[in-house]
Amino acid sequence: MTKQIISYIRVSRESQGRSGLGLEAQRAANERFAAAEGYEIVAEYLEVETAKGFDALERRPQLAAALKQAKKLKCAVLVAKLDRLSRDVAFISALMAQRVPFVVAALGPNVDPFMLHIYAAIAEKERNDIARAPRPRSRPPRPAVRCWATPPWPKPTPMRRRPLPRTCATSSSRCSACRRAKSPPS
Repeated sequence: MTKQIISYIRVSRESQGRSGLGLEAQRAANERFAAAEGYEIVAEYLEVETAKGFDALERRPQLAAALKQAKKLKCAVLVAKLDRLSRDVAFISALMAQRVPFVVAALGPNVDPFMLHIYAAIAEKERNDIARAPRPRSRPPRPAVRCWATPPWPKPTPMRRRPLPRTCATSSSRCSACRRAKSPPS
């Protein structure tokens, strides 16, 4: 008699779900593992949802349904890689503490709980690295921020001062040039 198992497949982005590449690879990995280990996949749950956050189980109804059916059938949930279940150490630890059975195809059926914690920590670090990675830009980068105290136009070139005429055309006493011209040299 073959053992029963429930397959759970998840991708994070809608584009991954539409392309089918991530979904098909996970499905194939789960089927290979089930055939090699003597499991019969009784149900498959598919989800296109991010695994971020403390409320991941509330935002992932397919995972909740898979876990509920697994509890009812008294069998495990199969995921291709641990990060497809979650990239959060606390979430993985909570599942393990609640005695929710799950099997990771990439790690094998008899993986030690300590190793699951290690792989969960690596998956969490990978998630943080992905979040901090620079994204490709579709438009050119914005120019550097300018200091508003500095005007954006170039500084004017200094004007050469023209020498004042020796005398004014009006010869007015109010003109400083005329006054200088009339004053005797000292």
